[in-house]
Amino acid sequence: MILRIAKIVLVVTVALWGFIGALHNLMGWSETLGAVAATTSMATFDGGSASWQATANPIVIWAGALFILLSKLAAGGLCALGALRMWRARSGDAAAFAGARQAALAGCAVAVIMLFGGFVVVAEGWFELWRSDAMRAEVLEAAFRYGGMIALIGLLVATGDDN
Repeated sequence: MILRIAKIVLVVTVALWGFIGALHNLMGWSETLGAVAATTSMATFDGGSASWQATANPIVIWAGALFILLSKLAAGGLCALGALRMWRARSGDAAAFAGARQAALAGCAVAVIMLFGGFVVVAEGWFELWRSDAMRAEVLEAAFRYGGMIALIGLLVATGDDN
């Protein structure tokens, strides 16, 4: 039972991460757009803005910012739903609990896909954010830290349960 409760609490923390992150993105929407624009324009490091993949296209900037926001909301919502279902199934058999955790696992997956796909593949790989002294540590290290922790939580939640 204690392992099931620990899994539920961990899923709640991922839900909170998603909702708090989305709230901050919304409250500072101009800053969110600015950070995405700084990444896509590649202007935070020497020679970046002259690169062929650099863009200041507002559609790309808004798409990136909305991808981040909507992914956090989806991850938060799925994890909250999963935590609720897991709580209701906490005293049931292993099959019932396994079924109840599916939304939580989907929420963790959405978060990791956004963090890895959006920040590591697109921002770091395509827009070469790794070259930016101004943004590298703050953005990429945070994305790696969050992505790694959420992936670990997802793996723990996905582990078998004999209770």
